[in-house]
Amino acid sequence: MSTGPAQLPLGVGLRDDATFGNFLPGDNAALVAKLRAQLDDDGEAFIYLWGAPGSGRSHLLQAACHEASARDRRALYLPLDDLGHFPPHMLEEIERLDLVVIDDLDTVVGRKRWEEGLFHGFNRLRDAGKRLVIAASAAPRQLDIQLPDLASRLSWGMTFHLQRLDDVQRFEALQLRARSRGMQLPDEVARYILHRGPRQLNELFATLERLDRASLSAQRKLTIPFVKQALGW
Repeated sequence: MSTGPAQLPLGVGLRDDATFGNFLPGDNAALVAKLRAQLDDDGEAFIYLWGAPGSGRSHLLQAACHEASARDRRALYLPLDDLGHFPPHMLEEIERLDLVVIDDLDTVVGRKRWEEGLFHGFNRLRDAGKRLVIAASAAPRQLDIQLPDLASRLSWGMTFHLQRLDDVQRFEALQLRARSRGMQLPDEVARYILHRGPRQLNELFATLERLDRASLSAQRKLTIPFVKQALGW
């Protein structure tokens, strides 16, 4: 019996709201479809995705882990930006999992122990017929990887460039996230937040979460005057 997504003894968990259901694919529909189907019998063994900060990389990786849990499969999320200062011991026996998801690969590039650990982990997952997703800020060939065998492995799977949402899609994404939180977000308020708020989606959604708490606390509907007051704009 699966115990759901494996959790590291390092406080690394998954955001409850990082799901495929509240992610607007935009021009990334093919990538989302491959991630959702990865645990199928004919799913991709290895998917590599890259994109700028705030493009939704971490959201999609955590969504893949939630999808695995919903299918009674074991998954592990490894954000190397948080874990890269540790030795790569957490890669030992990862082939016992169904899905391994590695975020922020670029933060450990050039470090011999990590590159060797990733190389051997990759091989063990492949030999066991398990699934792997890796994300970074750049395409594999743009990373200054010192271990040639690891660089070769990273070119084996399907590679996707995570496309940023345009302004229309950002509006749709903001409304989708508001609905998923049970918020009533009038169109004019959404447009004001997009115009005045941060550009990166993760920061934009954090702003929305802050507004949700403020409106619940004040028992106020979301209006432009209330947003200005709550956020100090």
